[in-house]
Amino acid sequence: MKIIYMGTPEFAVKPLEKLYEEGFDIPLVVSQKDRPKGRGKKLLPTAVKARAEELGLEVFQPDNINSEDSINKLKDIKPDFIVVAAYGQILRKKILSIPKYACINIHASLLPKYRGAAPINWAIIDGEEETGITIMEMVEKLDAGDIYIKESINIKEDDDAITIHDSLSELGGKTIVKALKGIISGKITPESQDDSKSNYAPMLNKKMGKIDWNESGESIKNLVRGLKPWPTAYTFYEKNNVKIHRVELCSKFKEGENGEIVKVDNEGIFVNSKDSCIIIKELQFPGKRKMRVEDFIKGNEIKVGTILE
Repeated sequence: MKIIYMGTPEFAVKPLEKLYEEGFDIPLVVSQKDRPKGRGKKLLPTAVKARAEELGLEVFQPDNINSEDSINKLKDIKPDFIVVAAYGQILRKKILSIPKYACINIHASLLPKYRGAAPINWAIIDGEEETGITIMEMVEKLDAGDIYIKESINIKEDDDAITIHDSLSELGGKTIVKALKGIISGKITPESQDDSKSNYAPMLNKKMGKIDWNESGESIKNLVRGLKPWPTAYTFYEKNNVKIHRVELCSKFKEGENGEIVKVDNEGIFVNSKDSCIIIKELQFPGKRKMRVEDFIKGNEIKVGTILE
């Protein structure tokens, strides 16, 4: 079985590895262009490109996957499937019609819920108790194709977007193998999505990370969990933009304004919210590294009574 694999970030590495381990023929891996990263802006390969080259697979990085040259290169391979995992470019109809069977997407939500670019983050922000992987046929409408198979996992209290990302990447590898074998054998047939149950998971941006202390404690905690590692939740302490990396909930500590710091000790910074108290456990001041509060307050003062904005 001949597969063209398309993927770019770390999420797409595990499925590529699993397909390779299972002996699928992968004559071509398509990834986005290398981009400068870090303070030195050094040009670094994408996560998928780096792993594909380690596996001895050919990598193709076109500026535009829908260009005539790109389409001809894909057609020449005569693939049975094109498998896509967070590639980063929209595939037009000419590409979707190339494979013998289908273009298949590994999507990190339980479709039709959370179509779009950031399904992992929004599932956590919205307080969902489960999420998962959907293997679906790709169509021109965003994440709306027929579903082959879904596998779910629970979102635990201590999970965040990083841990769920890693779990779903692993699950994506297992599920795509199961789906491809099932499609070929005829044991899996696609089912249409119920569009009335769909919602959208838009791209993240820095502005959405600002904590509103008038919200419930649960909502604030979910925002912090859902925005790791980027763009990160934040608040303002004495005009300093402070990133908040980890919080816990407790019952309301004492009367005061929403956003008011009511206690500071080695356990954390206690801040009133709408219905409970948030304990800030890890934070990061501008120009400083991420620190646990118990370490930060050894050399820095956090004033009780200050209103976070």
